[in-house]
Formats: sequence, structure tokens, C-alpha cells
Amino acid sequence: MEAVLWYVLTSTRGGANRIRILRALDDRPRNANRLAETLDLDYKTVRHHLDVLEENDIVTDSGDDYGAVYLPTDRTRKYWDTVEEIMETAE
Repeated sequence: MEAVLWYVLTSTRGGANRIRILRALDDRPRNANRLAETLDLDYKTVRHHLDVLEENDIVTDSGDDYGAVYLPTDRTRKYWDTVEEIMETAE
């Protein structure tokens, strides 16, 4: 999981936005529309990054497609020290 976190959050073009999304979800679970508003990003951009994060078991959703609320997975929480290290490195 540590390698996945480092790759998805730092070694890809969208890593910076994925870190911002993960940071926002750590603060408070929310849906894609709220994330787009909060982070001042295009909705489609947020959806794309959420899909990548979800495919890599970093975030999960609860609810239907449009109103789904996203939050970090239990697996991500287990490796939260690594997430914080990545966030510090990215600053």
C-alpha cells in the first residue's frame, strides 16, 4: 500500500490534485460536487481523480452515483503516517 500511495500521490501528473482531494476528505467526507467547489476545480477533473483514488483503494464512496460521499478507506487510514509524509514532501 505504501508504494501505491507514493505512486498515485506523487509519481503521476495529477498527484498534487489527488493530495488536495485526500486532504479535503480527511477533513470531512463529501461528494464530488462539494470537492469541486471547495478546491476550485472542474467537476470532471475531480471525478477523474476520485476514480483513480478509488481504483487504487485509497478512497471509497457511500451512496448513489451523483450524491456519493467519499472518504479515505480503512486501508488508507492504516497507512496515514505515509500519507502525511507524502503531503509534507509535496508542500
